[in-house]
Amino acid sequence: MSAAGSTRLARRFVDLGAQGRGGLVTYLTAGDPDYETSLAILRGLPKAGVDAIEIGIPFSDPMADGPAIQAAGLRALKAGGSLKRTLELVAAFRRDDRDTPIVLMGYYNPIYRFGVERFCAEARRAGVDGLIVVDLPPEEDHELRPHARAAGLDVIRLATPTTDATRLPAVLDGAGGFIYYVAVLGVTGTRSAAATDVAKHLAQIRRMSNLPIAVGFGIKTPAQAAEIARSADAVVVGSALVETIANRLDAAGKPKPGLVEALHADVRALANAVRGARAKAPA
Repeated sequence: MSAAGSTRLARRFVDLGAQGRGGLVTYLTAGDPDYETSLAILRGLPKAGVDAIEIGIPFSDPMADGPAIQAAGLRALKAGGSLKRTLELVAAFRRDDRDTPIVLMGYYNPIYRFGVERFCAEARRAGVDGLIVVDLPPEEDHELRPHARAAGLDVIRLATPTTDATRLPAVLDGAGGFIYYVAVLGVTGTRSAAATDVAKHLAQIRRMSNLPIAVGFGIKTPAQAAEIARSADAVVVGSALVETIANRLDAAGKPKPGLVEALHADVRALANAVRGARAKAPA
């Protein structure tokens, strides 16, 4: 785990704590619907109120993702997306933004084929801060973790409603950046979680770890984001934004005018809700 305060992620969560609010993390698939539109979207996210960005590496078999993100991955792959192109996208974003934390989320197969040590080194050079590899449990990430640590990348681990006190130490061992709490069982974007259940599980994690906790899966609306932000350190929204992109493509899959602006408007609504959540929490 990286030393406290030494990474962009750590600094951002310290800043959020000082402001007394939760953060907004947005997920988008790299290169969806094409490289240029994807980059324009990413560049506008910080101004729209995003505190950290999660970027999905397009993959042909995303088993943890629901229909919306699966479709986004296929659109990105069709447009020439790849792991290499994802790193180029991050590097292009970093030319204008040196502060916003970026986390790559993906599956191990593309990383393995790229070369684990090479991937970690090039990810760091591009400006990546953390990694979420959804199909690589703690017992099996020994090939990735040393190279990630050497490159200064946080390995972000997933906890779920079924992660009990016996399992949690293994999840926390070697984790960095934050803990990603998957609020619902199943794939992304298909169900919503009850805030009371989430708060109960977060309390259990906090008894065993000082890492911040971001909550994702099943959070789509500003109201849902605000509710979760009252107990979580950050809220992750992905499928709803990916659907915004899908709904603004023409019959050929090309972006209609105003797509980028519409997505940023959705993000601003989420950010405003998250930023005001604790001030409006019931006494």
